[in-house]
Amino acid sequence: MMRPQMAGRKTKKVSENEVISLREDLMVLTKIRLNTFVLITTLFGYILASKSVSGVWVADWWQLLHTILGTAAAAFGSAAFNQLMEIQQDSQMKRTANRPLPSNRMNVVTAFAIGWILSAFGVIHLGAKVGTWSAYLAALTIVTYVFIYTPMKRKSSTNTLVGAIPGAIPPVIGWVAAGGNWNDGEAWYLFALLFLWQLPHFVAINWLCREEYEDAGYIMWSNGDVSGKKTARLALIFSACLAALAPLACLPGIEYANWTFGIGGAAAGIYMCYLAVKFSKAGTRESSRGLFLFTLLYLPLALGLLAFCWK
Repeated sequence: MMRPQMAGRKTKKVSENEVISLREDLMVLTKIRLNTFVLITTLFGYILASKSVSGVWVADWWQLLHTILGTAAAAFGSAAFNQLMEIQQDSQMKRTANRPLPSNRMNVVTAFAIGWILSAFGVIHLGAKVGTWSAYLAALTIVTYVFIYTPMKRKSSTNTLVGAIPGAIPPVIGWVAAGGNWNDGEAWYLFALLFLWQLPHFVAINWLCREEYEDAGYIMWSNGDVSGKKTARLALIFSACLAALAPLACLPGIEYANWTFGIGGAAAGIYMCYLAVKFSKAGTRESSRGLFLFTLLYLPLALGLLAFCWK
């Protein structure tokens, strides 16, 4: 009488493990951790537009919820399509070989269905509940990320510039969702901030993983850059542009934010330049990792300060 009960308990335990494994695979397939930045920047764009358009920080909580839901679905769906197109390359890199598709824990039909349903739902939901421009921008993000950036990684090192475009669109989605226009100067400023931030962030990752990228056949700026000097030079250029962008928001005739952001944002960008120079001189994984970690810290600091100083 005891054996059937024990067997039943064992079956239940296996079932629970399978559920946990499936949940983790779905999180990896949709790149939930990476796409958290997408949702944060969308929220940020919405909040700033609400302040600019209506004078209050968040004018419509339901509108915000629909914006986040639609943007999240579109981002998750595009991540699934990205991995569908890179199964072979992912299988050749240690950090991605255990993803659900290259490890054969999930078949391509299931992943395609997930990507299609999420992407379609995201764009349609934004169009129906938020506005046509939010839907157009979400669709542009998917097209650029999946059909231009992803195949371009195997053809040209300028893919990093192209890949920064879909990463910079989410705050603009939030901006237009809250009543702003896509061609507002503020919307383009937010786009530029996210675009430039991604470049030193990604070149640091490129260098840290350059051997894996080379083995997988990706053409990246850091390929063959053993000393790190080329990568550090690029990081320095992009960091300098980021430092110069902060005070631009405070100039007469623009005045998106006060000079607290102009000075603070410039100081953070200059410190990033210092880390790039330090990386150039040392050429070590530790110095590159220091640059990479600061880029992670820079974004919430810059966004928080900009929100505080926004006029």
